[in-house]
Amino acid sequence: MIAWVALALAVAGAGLVVSARRRTYRMEPSIRLAAPAGALSVVAFRVPADSELRDSAVRASALRGRAIARATRESLPEHVGNALRCVSCHPDDGTRAGAMPWVGVYARFPQYRSRSGRVITLEDRINDCFERSMNGRALAPRGRDVADMVAYMAFLSVGVPQGAAMTGQGIPAITPPLAGDTLRARAAYAAECARCHGADGLGGVAPPLWGPQSYNVGAGMSRVRTAAAFIRHAMPFDRPGTLTDQQAFDLAALINARPHPDFPGKENDWPLGDPPPDVAYPTTAAVKARRPVRPAP
Repeated sequence: MIAWVALALAVAGAGLVVSARRRTYRMEPSIRLAAPAGALSVVAFRVPADSELRDSAVRASALRGRAIARATRESLPEHVGNALRCVSCHPDDGTRAGAMPWVGVYARFPQYRSRSGRVITLEDRINDCFERSMNGRALAPRGRDVADMVAYMAFLSVGVPQGAAMTGQGIPAITPPLAGDTLRARAAYAAECARCHGADGLGGVAPPLWGPQSYNVGAGMSRVRTAAAFIRHAMPFDRPGTLTDQQAFDLAALINARPHPDFPGKENDWPLGDPPPDVAYPTTAAVKARRPVRPAP
């Protein structure tokens, strides 16, 4: 990854600001390995102010990364295959606690991902979203666009120790998971969702929830439990948190029962045969694990 040296030092040094006289610095992924889970205490959620971007080069890079997140399709039309933006799933420019924020995320990469069965970098994770949630094409891992998006996420992570957990990270799971009812969901959809996403779910003032311009079946949101947690804590957009757990699961079941674009190669996900119970498609490794072993003749 190409990263600004001042930004790298600021993240590692809990807010240290250094002048970027040398414009670029090559940072190998191996030096950003996160500490083991539980190795560091949980830190408080904090969104840094733009005024903390005091180096001009770092500021330009981070703010361009935020602009890409806000207008992803307009910024990178050759890499986005639907009507979603990064901030469609990461509201408030990725700064809302409990709604998959990017605050602190830089400090948690590289990390192991069971879906790919390997350790991935933050650049890999960004491209996962372009290929799956955006139903598009991956960016050049060492290109300017990825570097600027990483710069923005790194800025949001200033002061977060490497490998630390943070209050408000991710999205709270609904436990225990509930069975969704697609018929019951229709009333909730008409009352709570249609005014923004359209009565047909194909989009309006908010992105489409299904159809050719929505996320593909390989996206994390295609999992009912993930979608339900997001709906419960981030929707409706103007009144987040007002739906019940059951309404969230009903709506997630309805949304993911409707058509979504395919994701070629999805059968290779979770190569160790450990897919989550709500994955929307069979995987090769899981099928092989369930196949009975024939006795030798």
